[in-house]
Amino acid sequence: MTVRPIRFLRRGRLVDVTDAHPRTTLLDWLRLRERAVGTKEGCAEGDCGACTVVLARLRDGRMVYEPVNACILLLGQVDGTEVITVEDIAEAGGLHPVQAAMVKHHGSQCGFCTPGIVMSLFALYHEDAPADRTTAGDALAGNLCRCTGYRPIVDAAVEACTGKPADRFAATETSSAKVLAALDDGADAWLGDADRFFAAPAGEDLLGRILENAADATILAGATDVGLWINKALQPLERIVWLGRVKALQTIEDTPDAVAFGATVTHARALPYLEAVDPDLGELMRRFGSRQVRATGTVGGNIANGSPIGDLAPALIALGATLELRKGERLRTIPLADFFIEYRKQDREPGEYVRRIVVPKLGPSERFRCLKITKRRDEDISTTLGAVMLTLEGDLVIAARIAFGGMAGTPKRAPAAEAQLVGQSIKQAATWRAAAAALTADYKPLDDHRASAKYRMQAAQSVLVKALAEIAGLPSETTRIHPRKEASLAAE
Repeated sequence: MTVRPIRFLRRGRLVDVTDAHPRTTLLDWLRLRERAVGTKEGCAEGDCGACTVVLARLRDGRMVYEPVNACILLLGQVDGTEVITVEDIAEAGGLHPVQAAMVKHHGSQCGFCTPGIVMSLFALYHEDAPADRTTAGDALAGNLCRCTGYRPIVDAAVEACTGKPADRFAATETSSAKVLAALDDGADAWLGDADRFFAAPAGEDLLGRILENAADATILAGATDVGLWINKALQPLERIVWLGRVKALQTIEDTPDAVAFGATVTHARALPYLEAVDPDLGELMRRFGSRQVRATGTVGGNIANGSPIGDLAPALIALGATLELRKGERLRTIPLADFFIEYRKQDREPGEYVRRIVVPKLGPSERFRCLKITKRRDEDISTTLGAVMLTLEGDLVIAARIAFGGMAGTPKRAPAAEAQLVGQSIKQAATWRAAAAALTADYKPLDDHRASAKYRMQAAQSVLVKALAEIAGLPSETTRIHPRKEASLAAE
């Protein structure tokens, strides 16, 4: 076994991390160790974007530039990447095109949020397609502007992000790619000692051995929630096992019948595959979180975290997804619906980890809808999320799978509502109302600061009726369908 330090590229030099605490965040390292204080700390939970930096990495033979929230990303997670901050992007003798456009369009006032906004737009600049106001809005969804307002910032984005990048990073991309390719050396990375460590094994065999010997260690995927355990809950995590270097967990297998996601496939990589299963899943993933969150958060982490308001679980339960788990050499597969036992408790043994999620594709007689209710459209935790899959013979419902998140201590199916649909015509509004009424037998909703139990139930019933009405084929002016769904309904 070859073991090396955490290693990454920074300002043209290789950095070996040998003496940091395992739970050191990238933001703390940048500000306190490097004195790169242009990157700001705002919310410290990955919402405001003031801490946004960009990680450049090789993926499928090409360089990609992804914005991340440095406040919740652990330092060890940047292994194998190039870390780029706002201090790094100015051209010799002048501003970067994104910075120049921000100045021209008066996109900054107090300036506290500006470094993060600039870095989000820097990542957008390095996409090959010209930006428009929609793509600029998506790129900025994770950046809170406290005083300027977004119009001049979006104006700057549309002007600067015109397509083919032409900055010094694009000019030196070939040489940078060679350095990053060398960092992808298949070695296991380690920081710390036996009592306090950040372990980044490169293969599943070592991963299994570490988890068997340190079953109490925190298993880390994207850190979009674990980062909050550190920053907000102040949990003294001492032993962390990061899955990000295990290539077997990064795979996507797309077959005619299903798509299988390795546990560490990010939301950004999963989005186009899920959208191909059904357009509603694409819209769900776009609203899942900001680009910063989608670049680091993982499919497996969202499932294994076991949150009752995790967005993916109810959608994938409705689709009949299965879960593959591994402990040592033993593999087992269970229906995703059976994984969640009670609040924050899953059918997962100490030392066992989520390995893969298999999502069936829809058959010709199957119809799917997924709807998310939040207080704001972008980057918000669900009040409730409902997903419906029906198998039809003409107008007759012959099978139903309905699942909701945010309605109980776990994401779960709605068997009473399902029973009301099977054997009934999807065209009958009375069938929809009966299924919605049956939700009161399926759930005792949560009652907390996000929503009352009464509101959650009413929202869930409305979501179910809307989904059934759309599947029945009501015209869009009645159901007010998002434009992205029109093609899907027309095909049905």
